[in-house]
Amino acid sequence: MSVKSWISWEGGVNLIAKTGSDVETPNFIMHVARVVHTPGGSAPCGMIFWQPDPAAAPLAFGFVSTDSQVASYVAEQIFAGTPFQGAPFLQGQIHVEIDDDTASATIEILGKKFQTSLAQFRESSIISRKPVPSAPFYQQGIETIADHASLAVNDRPVDLIIPPESITGGPCTFVSATGLYAR
Repeated sequence: MSVKSWISWEGGVNLIAKTGSDVETPNFIMHVARVVHTPGGSAPCGMIFWQPDPAAAPLAFGFVSTDSQVASYVAEQIFAGTPFQGAPFLQGQIHVEIDDDTASATIEILGKKFQTSLAQFRESSIISRKPVPSAPFYQQGIETIADHASLAVNDRPVDLIIPPESITGGPCTFVSATGLYAR
């Protein structure tokens, strides 16, 4: 096998959640990094999915970055074959803070502000996941699962239910100090 597409990152904050017991699948995803490196450049980058009403269209969906080339590369090269392939580029700001006790990420896009906070960390571990249909790329990195997560949208707290496992087989609330996706 030869690697045709790859990204690496530093300072990742990840939250996948449902906002009610009547919601069948996660309706909030924030998967961001302080810096994402691609063959064509580096910038803060990540994905957002926010669909507070499961019967309506998402209010935010796409790849967020200050650099459209970085976001487009992640969407088209890494997430090819997934529902995120072809997701729109959303010009926006990403701010990540990580220390020993907490991690937070803020995305500002489309006149909305999404703030996540993670705490109560477990021990960090090295991960290595093989491709699966929902994540058709190899995943390697260092992850630190958080046992507490919060979300605010436009400074208003949102109730969360954290699923036991994400669709990629990993955790739903974690910090990733560094890692890579390759396919």
